Amino acid sequence: MTPQKVIIQEKLASFSDYWNPRIVGELNQQHVKLVKFKGEFVWHHHENEDEMFFVVEGEFDMEFRDKTVHLKKNEFLIVPKGVEHRPVAKEEVSVMLFEPATTLNTGNTQGELTKNNLERI
Repeated sequence: MTPQKVIIQEKLASFSDYWNPRIVGELNQQHVKLVKFKGEFVWHHHENEDEMFFVVEGEFDMEFRDKTVHLKKNEFLIVPKGVEHRPVAKEEVSVMLFEPATTLNTGNTQGELTKNNLERI
């Protein structure tokens, strides 16, 4: 595989829907994904995977059952496996995710926001 530069803003400009992560890279069985959020996601956890949320543009709250962490541009948060969480964004936010390739976006819950087959862009 030939190394290729990823221009994050170009990738983000290629889609406008929310809660639908796209794969933009892969390393060591980890996916690098871009996603846009707006509104509330579902409460969920990941039994076997940690997740990293890096804010590219905008800001959002990561809700936990016992606290809320506010994240702004150029900040990141790692959610350990097994920890129930829910992202909430009042306005559109663009986020880069780093997570194992096995990670399902809705974790232990299945519903209309579950994405089983992610697009590679």
